Amino acid sequence: MNMMKAVLLDKITDGKDITLAECTVPEVKPGWVLIKVKAFGLNHSEQILRHSEINAPYIQKPVIPGIECTGEVADPSDTDLKTGQKVIALMGGMGRSFNGSYAEYALLPRRIVFAVNSDLPWEALGAVPETYFTAWGSLFECLHLKREDTLLIRGATCALGYAAMQISKALGCRVIATTHKESKLTLIAEADEAVIDDGRLTGKLHGVTKALDLIGPRSLKDTLTAVEKGGIVCQTGILGGVYALNGFDPIKDIPNGVYLTGFFSNYPTQQIIDEIFAFLNEHHLVPKSGKVFDFENIREAVIAQDEGKVNGKIVVYI
Repeated sequence: MNMMKAVLLDKITDGKDITLAECTVPEVKPGWVLIKVKAFGLNHSEQILRHSEINAPYIQKPVIPGIECTGEVADPSDTDLKTGQKVIALMGGMGRSFNGSYAEYALLPRRIVFAVNSDLPWEALGAVPETYFTAWGSLFECLHLKREDTLLIRGATCALGYAAMQISKALGCRVIATTHKESKLTLIAEADEAVIDDGRLTGKLHGVTKALDLIGPRSLKDTLTAVEKGGIVCQTGILGGVYALNGFDPIKDIPNGVYLTGFFSNYPTQQIIDEIFAFLNEHHLVPKSGKVFDFENIREAVIAQDEGKVNGKIVVYI
């Protein structure tokens, strides 16, 4: 019987308690693809699973966490993919409805597995799936970002912020990036303007036509009044720890002529993945990661995530 190493969760688990267990390589079935995982990124979503959601009755335990990965097709089953083909996979229930990517092999439904055309090393590809898909969707599907825009990225010192900044700068936009810590200003030096965010930006910025708010409901009302008339605000992140706005009045809280949207990253498509990699290839962009850990050191990677020790995407390489 073929065996593999994986992280198995069955209860609330801190980073220091993460271990690698031996389990069987999943058997293929129609409509599903067996992937030999080469790299995967860590996400806030998996922290939520480990710290609380694991107790939810809809999580069948034990579960292998991980909402994204990159790797090679080990067995395509009855799908149109080919053995050895380079792919990424993300979302669609990974790590919750079925086992995810914190493993040497992952059995995933064909609908969330996407072929990629890229010569990037596995460690760089591991930073792409969820982060760059979310950045891409926020910038282009929601904000309709153009070269002539001035983009505000609020809460830019996170993996999604770095990806959005890299993409928008390559497009040719003027970028204003914020952080709430002066010590992190150097991390957003790539922006045209780096700003300390004390909670109120209205009246301090000028010419902002598009805004990507990664802080979330805690800062959203202020972001709406910090953009110019005709501007668009996309609320994607929830770094501020506030998940909803009580008493939000759209008539009063959204200024006349300002538009509010949000991006939900649960619906990737092959077309969008192709667009992302075509853009990366055209502009010779290497996806950014904060630190890469070997799979054998997954415990240290998750500890670093829990302690906030890494600026940017944490990638695990197998």
